[in-house]
Amino acid sequence: MVNVVRAERKSSVLSASSLACLANIPSINLTSGCAHGCIYCYACGYSNFPGKNEVIIYKNILEKLKTELLRKRKKPVAVYFSPSSDIFQPIPELNEISHAVLEFLLSEGIGISFLTKGRIPEKTLNLLLDHADKIKAQMGIITFDDNIRGMFEPNAASIDVRLAQMAKMISGGIAVELRLVPILPGITDTLASIEQLFHTISAIGVNYAAISTLFLRPAVATSLKDSISDKEILGGLLDLYKGSMRMNVHAAHSSVIPLPLKNRQEIYSHFRQVASRYQIELSVCGCMNPDIGGVCNIAGKWLTNEPQSCLFNQE
Repeated sequence: MVNVVRAERKSSVLSASSLACLANIPSINLTSGCAHGCIYCYACGYSNFPGKNEVIIYKNILEKLKTELLRKRKKPVAVYFSPSSDIFQPIPELNEISHAVLEFLLSEGIGISFLTKGRIPEKTLNLLLDHADKIKAQMGIITFDDNIRGMFEPNAASIDVRLAQMAKMISGGIAVELRLVPILPGITDTLASIEQLFHTISAIGVNYAAISTLFLRPAVATSLKDSISDKEILGGLLDLYKGSMRMNVHAAHSSVIPLPLKNRQEIYSHFRQVASRYQIELSVCGCMNPDIGGVCNIAGKWLTNEPQSCLFNQE
């Protein structure tokens, strides 16, 4: 059961993300906390994380956003939803706020990038389709095994719902990509699983995917231990990280415990081999793999007459 708290947002709505791949585009979090409850989510380690099964909705976010845009010398080309929460959560009140915010931004000619594992309400999906040239969508899918999905993403939309949404957006002209993050080593990286995934998304018209393995932070490790009752699955996953040295990543000067480099390279090679057979372009998230590099394209590519660094001008 998710406890919903309503609050006034004090800080800016449009914010610069600490993630290197989002350095040139403003981002928006409509909530603190997320009702999907994904147990691998890195946001559970943030200082402003409200706690498990609690979501803070910023009820004044639309009015505050309008005020911020009025004060800006130049509007952003696009905005990204959301670095640490999902824009489409199973909370009716939040879905109404999400729709109103999207409607306002699109009316201002501002593009929308989003990553979701949620169910997009029909009226909001129709809004996005009406502005297809202004939308860049990433759908998060880590597996087609619904038992594993339910274990690691307990309140997210079913895989069938996500695939149906992807197909509808693609048929309506929206640029849609797959985000397979995190890969759970030993669980979602079998060749049969990879084959099924790329075969299915290729059939609905997806031709780009971003991947990265699970990276551990103390809060994430605790979340996994508290949430996974199957000790064989939990032990098999955590054992793969034993002895790994901490690595600095391109996210607010933070560090993580990665899967050893050799293991990651082997996993990514398997994904690339299968993706290439389906003519799917694959990239590794460089923010979380600085020792490998790559661009995960999380916010999409937006045309602009100015350098990328000017997409978001601070006030």
